[in-house]
Amino acid sequence: MAANESTITPDGPAKGPTVTGERAEWLETLGKHRHFLRFTTRDLTDEQAGLRTTASTLCLGGLIKHVTGVERMWVGFILGGPSTMTDFTAMTEADRVRRTDEFRMLPGETLAGVLADYAEAARRTDELVATLPDLDATWPLPKAPWFEAGARWSVRRVLMHITTETAQHSGHADIIRESLDGATSMA
Repeated sequence: MAANESTITPDGPAKGPTVTGERAEWLETLGKHRHFLRFTTRDLTDEQAGLRTTASTLCLGGLIKHVTGVERMWVGFILGGPSTMTDFTAMTEADRVRRTDEFRMLPGETLAGVLADYAEAARRTDELVATLPDLDATWPLPKAPWFEAGARWSVRRVLMHITTETAQHSGHADIIRESLDGATSMA
C-alpha cells in the first residue's frame, strides 16, 4: 500500500494508505451504513436526539452511542482478543447500568459530542482495516450466552458483525426519526 494517498473514511477522503480490493469494499459498505445512521440525526436538537418515540427505550443519540461502543469493543477484540471484552457471564450491576446508559442520552451529553465520538471510533476502525496484515487472523470469542462455546471469529467475521450491527441500527434509527417528526433517511 502506498502511503499518503486517499482512503475511504466515514466522512470522505482523508490522508492515509490507499485501500483496494476487499478492504475497500468493507470500508465502503461500512461507511454507507454509518452515513445512514448519522443522517437520521440531521437538523435535530440535543433534546430531540434523546427522545424515545416508540415503545422501545431507544433514542437516536443512544443508538449512535451504542454503535460507537460496539465498534470500539470489537476493534479491541481484533487487536487483543477476548480478554479485552466484558465477561458477559459475570456482569456486575455497575456493568448493567453502563450498558443501559449506552442506549440513552445522559445529562450533559450533546448530539455533536456523540457524533464526534462516533467519527473517532470509525476513523480508528478504518485505519485498522487499512493496515492489518491479515483479515483471516482469529481469536476465540469471549464467554457469553449468545456465542457458541469454543467458536473463533476472524477479523473478517468481526467486520461483518460491525457492518451488520451498524446497518440494523440504521434501520432502527430511521423508524425512530420518522416517529419523531416524519423525516426519513432511507425512503
